[in-house]
Amino acid sequence: MSAGLSEAKKRVEELRREIERHNRLYFELDAPEISDAQYDRLFQELRALEAAHPELVAPDSPTQRVGGAPVEKFRPVTHGVPMLSLENGFSEGDVVDFDRRIRRFLGEDRVIVYLAEPKIDGVAVELIYEAGRLAAAATRGNGYVGEEVTANIRTLLHVPLTLTMRQGSPFPERLEVRGEVYLPLEDFAKLNARQEERGLAPFANPRNAAAGSLRQLDPRVTATRPLTIFCYTVARPETLGVKTQFDLLARLRLWGLRANPDVAVCPTVEDILRFYRDLEARRHGLPYEVDGLVVKVNDLTLQERLGATTRSPKWALALKFTPVIEKTKVLDIQVQVGRTGVLTPVAVMEPVQVAGVTVSRATLHNQDEIERKDLRIHDSVLIHRAGEVIPEVVSVVKEERPVNAEPFVMPTTCPVCGSKVERLPEEVVFRCVNASCPAQIKEHLVHFGSKNALDIDGLGPKIVDLLVDRGLVRDPADLYKLSLSDLAELPRLAEKSAGNLLGALENSKKTTVERFIYALGIRHVGGHLARVLADRFDTVEALMAASADELADIHEIGPKVAQSIVKFLANERNRDLIQRLIGPEIGIAPAPPDRSQQKGPLAGRTLVLTGGLSSMTRQEATSRILRAGGRLAGSVSRKTDFVVAGEDPGSKLRQAQALDVTVLSEEEFLKLLEE
Repeated sequence: MSAGLSEAKKRVEELRREIERHNRLYFELDAPEISDAQYDRLFQELRALEAAHPELVAPDSPTQRVGGAPVEKFRPVTHGVPMLSLENGFSEGDVVDFDRRIRRFLGEDRVIVYLAEPKIDGVAVELIYEAGRLAAAATRGNGYVGEEVTANIRTLLHVPLTLTMRQGSPFPERLEVRGEVYLPLEDFAKLNARQEERGLAPFANPRNAAAGSLRQLDPRVTATRPLTIFCYTVARPETLGVKTQFDLLARLRLWGLRANPDVAVCPTVEDILRFYRDLEARRHGLPYEVDGLVVKVNDLTLQERLGATTRSPKWALALKFTPVIEKTKVLDIQVQVGRTGVLTPVAVMEPVQVAGVTVSRATLHNQDEIERKDLRIHDSVLIHRAGEVIPEVVSVVKEERPVNAEPFVMPTTCPVCGSKVERLPEEVVFRCVNASCPAQIKEHLVHFGSKNALDIDGLGPKIVDLLVDRGLVRDPADLYKLSLSDLAELPRLAEKSAGNLLGALENSKKTTVERFIYALGIRHVGGHLARVLADRFDTVEALMAASADELADIHEIGPKVAQSIVKFLANERNRDLIQRLIGPEIGIAPAPPDRSQQKGPLAGRTLVLTGGLSSMTRQEATSRILRAGGRLAGSVSRKTDFVVAGEDPGSKLRQAQALDVTVLSEEEFLKLLEE
């Protein structure tokens, strides 16, 4: 091993340890020691070193959490120890009966201590670690056979790729950890907002969203969903040398696995019920959806003695909460207009308390959903808080329908600007076609200044409302023309706050291509696809010149998204906005991705793939080209260095021959990668 490679290997190992330590401090202990920017610098240094030395890339590196190619279907996995369901209880009396059965089996006079923990409403999974490294992951399935979701589980930042070795607590050669994958409520609300922005149906609840996210065939999609996990047990816990369920959770945490700290050791049934009542009282303030309490015999030896039926363990009980559903009346249905022009109907209701929160409005999503529920103005309805957060109409009390109940019809003109409303055949939503609609402008400005876009601190919805309503701002370019005197005229905006906003606007001029693309608000282009586009196009101008075919040829961007991008960038108003933003008057300078440290046999080379490869999939070939420092293009030009021709090559081969571009066979391509 050369001195240079030896030094790189040493630094890579240091960086991996440091990054994993900061992950644990941030995600597990809520005690970060460094800023996000410092963390990003460590991560980028590791990524650059691995790109320069592909032989140092390891499957448990923090950079490899998202790297697997999409799968055609999930492989069945047989659980070594069945993942059984829990027996359900629905009243406090069921806990008394449960304790009575335990005592009858073990002896009436025996002291029984229980462990109580929140019942997270998520998706049960099994994580398999071999020699401390994550080797496989599977869903619960039917309890005996699940589906392999290893690539998707690897995208969860709370799942360690390598267990932490602690002195005195070595982990076994093989460890089968059981846990619950879930979507935090705040992230669930954001995910549904993005769904509706794109004209897609929202998820019904966090559990459905978590299940759908975990079962994506492409792990890159899963990576965009902020899933997390609580681990609660292992297969064969008696082999770990711990005596109680409480000690088992402590051992999991010691190894770097995430376990819920909100648990209680309960020596009596009354202690269980006290914790149950307390948890039910504060359930709506928790950051995750919880639908009850899980009670387990704490002693692992007693768990083993009690055993299980074919369906559930005899030593555990799931005590469910009573669902909170309230009745109210729909007074009106109003329509809101979003950033992309989507019209969303909202029920205005008589205020009612639902789980401690006063609810007076609830989204109805779209016209189809209203018709499915047969909802009318003046109807009495049953509502709850979906995901314990978002008010939702469950059903209509049709037997109480008044004679003046009015069916709702989506307006044919925008309620804000009066422009025409259209509904595309493939969508469930109606849209305002006027790009100058004040409602769209306001939402666009908020999006433009949001954290993942140009991150303009202080540009919130209230300030945007004032700026647009007073005619100071019509589009993002106008933001950069604001003066201190303009802002001083706004009510409740102190001079210091105005100065801070102007400073934030100035700072936002130094951004990246990725952030700039995301800030434009192109339909179907969220943060992830903005990154994909920035990786392919070094400049905004290059993206503006791309054809639909060239865009559609990029992995993860299909024809529909490609057409949306081309349509947006072909619009004269949008092109003018971009030119004004990056022009000399405003001078936003989106910096391309830093490729200065990128090395490898294909560094600086542009390749085009055509035809099928026998040794790897198209996605694997793309990944290897990028790891080798190359760039992948969707079409052949005089700037193309190589065209890789597999079986049944298409017109790109003829284009390469016409332009005298070097054509590589699959064998030659592989040799080039190995240099």
